[in-house]
Amino acid sequence: MWHDIETTTDLLNFTVVAETAAQLIRESNGQPVSVGVSGNWGSGKSSLVKMIGVCLQKDEESRKKYIFVNFNAWLYQGFDDARMALLQVVSDALLDEAEKRKTPLDKALEFAKRVKWFRVGKLVAPVLTGMAVGGTMAGTLGAVIGAVGALANSQGTPSDEDLTKLKNAYAELEPELKGLLKDKEVKSLPKEIAGLRTAFEEVLKDLDITLIVLVDDLDRCLPNTAISTLEAMRLLLFLPRTAFVIAADKQMIRNAVKVHFGIDDLEDNLVTSYFDKLIQVPLEVPRLSISEVKAYLILLLADLEQRRGVISKEVLAAAQVKILEAARNSWKGCLTRKTMEDAFGTDATKLGSQIDLADQLAGLMATADNIAGNPRLIKRFLNNLIIRDTVARSQGMTVAFEELVKLQLFERCTSSLAFEYLVKKVAESSDGKLSFLKTIEDALAKGEVYNPPDPCWNVPFIAEWLKLTPRLAAIDLRPLLYLSRDKAMNLASFDELSVKGRELLTALAEIRDVIQQPMITKLQALGEAECGGVLSRLLRLSRTDQWSLPSLIRCLHVTRAFAGLGPVFASHLETIPATNRPAPLIPHIKGEAWAQDMLQRWSQDTNTPVQVRNAISMQGRK
Repeated sequence: MWHDIETTTDLLNFTVVAETAAQLIRESNGQPVSVGVSGNWGSGKSSLVKMIGVCLQKDEESRKKYIFVNFNAWLYQGFDDARMALLQVVSDALLDEAEKRKTPLDKALEFAKRVKWFRVGKLVAPVLTGMAVGGTMAGTLGAVIGAVGALANSQGTPSDEDLTKLKNAYAELEPELKGLLKDKEVKSLPKEIAGLRTAFEEVLKDLDITLIVLVDDLDRCLPNTAISTLEAMRLLLFLPRTAFVIAADKQMIRNAVKVHFGIDDLEDNLVTSYFDKLIQVPLEVPRLSISEVKAYLILLLADLEQRRGVISKEVLAAAQVKILEAARNSWKGCLTRKTMEDAFGTDATKLGSQIDLADQLAGLMATADNIAGNPRLIKRFLNNLIIRDTVARSQGMTVAFEELVKLQLFERCTSSLAFEYLVKKVAESSDGKLSFLKTIEDALAKGEVYNPPDPCWNVPFIAEWLKLTPRLAAIDLRPLLYLSRDKAMNLASFDELSVKGRELLTALAEIRDVIQQPMITKLQALGEAECGGVLSRLLRLSRTDQWSLPSLIRCLHVTRAFAGLGPVFASHLETIPATNRPAPLIPHIKGEAWAQDMLQRWSQDTNTPVQVRNAISMQGRK
């Protein structure tokens, strides 16, 4: 098994990108810089950010010049305000460094007190109107504390939730509140912000260091947390001796900005401007080429064999250097099987099947839409293989590892309809073998044109998949399907559809997140009775796909064609765990009569995610 966590062990040739970013920070020579590392989920953003940190700490001299703060906004979600958490983490790091150096403790303490004052201000803001953003906090800090103290000591029972929180917080913070900022007169909030930035700048100057803030997992956060973190960074951004390295999926941040402003159709250029004002240097995590995927696969598989004692650590380390070098120079020629064999030297014979797998799978894993060279998905694919192989061995099942790989690749990269067709054909056979596969495999081996047995198999991926070894026509596929039974359908209740019905079902499987009126018209022509069968099949597939938005949009086409089938869809939606209810679906069903009672229940259920309840409240119900 392989851990799905960030690493500084570079199996993806990211070091050159990390070193480029690190060099930009070095060359800034104390001038502020912000680097945005953008990439899709699982593409390696977190690892790249860690590598940038490593590149900046190569020697003792470098380690003296920088102080690093690692901030994961996702960890604070639901427990603390991300804006204040970031300021507090920075304050703690600077105070620790000042204590180590015995200077400048006074300025580090002043900055720490100002951060605490902002935390107090956030607590007081909902209650004291004088604390409103941009307003003036009248009187001395002592007067403010006195007012809060009076509220906290009042005998009445507060009805306001913010007041209750304030009273609880005051009981814990009262001693510290009285000492903040030496009880000096509090200035307007803009001046307090300026004071915070000045204190921060002075600490860094006296320490003679550059603060590097590594922000990770921003795109995992709920919109409010993501924006709160970005807003906190603005307080410290673009000050001398600072560098921010931010890992986030740019599209996720854009969505968060839209949610934050409450405008779904906010112009893309305005959203982009918001992000670009924070990020000076945008870096995209490079998508892996076929050679890089091949290198990644063989190094992961070889790592497993090293842990099993098949090869030594020294052999693996030496091979890693050679394989990554070959992948880095793939523009001179693809990473070949021979290159991999040469890298492992005399131990290559021990890794024959692993080299063969990497050589065969790399092209499909780099190009298939459901994997697309994504490092995290590749790891998960291999982890799932190991689990299935272990289950097979423990149950005494005779299953070749290569066969497991090939079937799991089909399962992972094809549509649910295509996989279901395979399962149905195996169930219809007496021995688990598919005669139609032999015809296709023989034809492809002769270089003939691929002739799909069903419309749902008429995709380029399957044509390429069928060419992979081993050939499956003569193999009993029942044990393999048993191991993938999480995806196998219960064929006893298989709904037989007409040819037209199956064609529409196949076409619906290609729809992602947009309602297509021509498809609704075609479904209406099919008739409500058969559309009920289509919906039944789509509902099963939706459950298999964990209620993904595309799978639900497909079902919605049927209810748009025949509103009478809406309650069936609603019953299916009610089976979704409360915490997984999809907010993006709400705008699509807000006007449907069959959805009104369900939406009301969801809005009143405290287990429903806040985004969903907000979407229901904002959209309204007719």
